[in-house]
Amino acid sequence: MQTMDLRGLNPAPVTVFSATGDVDHAANADYARWLASFDGVKSLVCLGHAGEGTFLTTREQTDLIRTLVEAVDGQIPIIAGITGEGTQVAAEEAVRAADAGATGALVYPSHGWLRFGYQDGAPQERYRAIHEASGLQSILFQYPDVTKATYNLDTQLEIAAQPGVVATKNGVRNMRRWDTEIPALRAENPDLQVLTCHDEYLLHTMFDVDGALVGYGGLAPEPLIELIRAGKAKDYPAARAIHDRLLPVTKNVYHRGSHMEGTVALKLGLVERGIIPRATVRSPLLDLPEQARIEIAEALRAAELT
Repeated sequence: MQTMDLRGLNPAPVTVFSATGDVDHAANADYARWLASFDGVKSLVCLGHAGEGTFLTTREQTDLIRTLVEAVDGQIPIIAGITGEGTQVAAEEAVRAADAGATGALVYPSHGWLRFGYQDGAPQERYRAIHEASGLQSILFQYPDVTKATYNLDTQLEIAAQPGVVATKNGVRNMRRWDTEIPALRAENPDLQVLTCHDEYLLHTMFDVDGALVGYGGLAPEPLIELIRAGKAKDYPAARAIHDRLLPVTKNVYHRGSHMEGTVALKLGLVERGIIPRATVRSPLLDLPEQARIEIAEALRAAELT
């Protein structure tokens, strides 16, 4: 199987629901086709945080993967977030995703590790089991430094060297670690594709990466594709100009009280852009106040996205 080429923008789209809270497959297909139409979008990554993936039933997850696979019709790969708590549970989740047509797996840490930490070797086993069971190409997901599920450098290096691991999505949010660990990953694994997922710090990481895997890409693919190109060209003035143009949107989506509110804000922004029909979310997410919608609409106008 050909290795996924993720060197560009890899949006993590929201999941569109009907007014009654069911998955709206027609709206999700339209949304996927819109994202896939942009030159520079390299994949769609579903069932993660932005996509409320853990709020969907097992059947809904696989049905959504099928919808997205059919919608993009081979243009780009569909990558599924794998979030199951136990290793065997996650491996079976990956098999279902592969059967539904996914090409890749964004492998989340076992969520118990967020609170309690992980035993040395356990993350490596999680990636091995998922790849051996499903054949999916895996993305190493580096969680923020403030969590106990952030992987030390040795763990990252060992995962990156395992069969089936083709990229890393790094959201460490600690620039001291970024500046030392990203070069080490590149030196040990030259073919590993490095993707930033720092939605709120894209300018600061854009000059060291092959691409971005971000929920932000589901709302503003056009400027983010430009930003990635500027970063690869080492054109700081151009990248800074894009960053500054987007800053009102960045603030209104990602500088809120909880990062989880970003998913709600993304949906409000997509409604304002006319891309999705409604901003319905699932509990435990809550609707944002009307003032937030107004602020997001104003920010999008300021960024010339509406």
